[in-house]
Amino acid sequence: MKIVNLDHLSANPLLPEVKQAMIDAIHADYANPSSQHKSGEEAAEILDRARSSVAALLNCSNPKEVVFTSGGTESVNHAIKGVAWANAEKGNHIITSNIEHNAVIRSLKRLKSTGFKITSLSVDADGRVNPQDVADAITDKTILVSIMHSNNETGTIQPIEEIGRITRAKKILFHTDAVDSVGLVPIDVNRLNVDLLSFSSNTFYGPTGVGGLFVRRGTRIWPLLEGGVQEHNKRAGTENLIGIIGMGVAAELARRDMESRLSHVSGLKEKLLRELPDHIDEYIINTPADASLPNLVSISIQYIEGESVVLMLDDEDIAVSTRSACATGSLRASHVLLSIGLSHADAQGTLVVGLGMDNTEGDVNRFLKALQHVVTTLRNISPLYQKHKAAQA
Repeated sequence: MKIVNLDHLSANPLLPEVKQAMIDAIHADYANPSSQHKSGEEAAEILDRARSSVAALLNCSNPKEVVFTSGGTESVNHAIKGVAWANAEKGNHIITSNIEHNAVIRSLKRLKSTGFKITSLSVDADGRVNPQDVADAITDKTILVSIMHSNNETGTIQPIEEIGRITRAKKILFHTDAVDSVGLVPIDVNRLNVDLLSFSSNTFYGPTGVGGLFVRRGTRIWPLLEGGVQEHNKRAGTENLIGIIGMGVAAELARRDMESRLSHVSGLKEKLLRELPDHIDEYIINTPADASLPNLVSISIQYIEGESVVLMLDDEDIAVSTRSACATGSLRASHVLLSIGLSHADAQGTLVVGLGMDNTEGDVNRFLKALQHVVTTLRNISPLYQKHKAAQA
């Protein structure tokens, strides 16, 4: 039976055009882009073409503002630590939110251990930061604000443009983790008023292990990796040319097909939410109805554990997740779900459905039918559910 992939937040399949471009690059056996001979210059030209394609996806007019990295985690680490180290003489205060990805949380934890002060802002029931809270938290020691563009567990899209207007007026650097947004929804680094933006190739059907960091011209930032002068002296090490070629093609396709992709996944999301009440009851939708990712639905199914649902759906060849793939294995309830007001029990019963271009209405039907069976089975053996039903009787 065909596996239904509803976990596109963790990884996406390579598009055929991307795969072919990377295969062609392997056969071409390109030289090092930093080499001074003709073969190296040819490789450098190919690297620059890919950089221009990625810059266009971000509506970035200067491709040199795009720094290639190994992926979202490195990009986030570089943005936060690089800015902190380069601007430490100006201040030691950084503002973030309670729902950030672990790449942000742990980068800030590391900085805190060296003397930086961190303010982490609460969010509302939709998981959204109040821009006024950002303004109120700013001090004369604040050097950076880092608020994610969209959340990978709830799908909430933050008011980045408004926050960016505040930071720009205060002349404070602003970073957004847009790993789950770039290539999926329109991103314009100028409209968003950001100075730094992290992204990852696999979000828009490019290869894993490659991503980038937008660094606005004039932003003071130290390199995370030191050695050579690659990436305009912002990231040392020979570039992953084959992966970058794949990302460049994926960026071109994402830009070309953005509208049709949005329409497709949004339609599937609407169908799932519309028909879900016909299959299960007593659940909580954690994804806001407005200003959320078009392909993500977070569902907390009460009185059962989400991990058990994932495993039983996997037996039916249906792949979903319970939370960020980077946090899989943690027995603790999601910090994101607790921050929006869920109880520990409800947070533990959460599924994250990530729809993709390759999904169909038939996939949604199959998921809903299987979910109904799984939920019924698990609730029949759940002490919490039996206690709940007895209390209702």
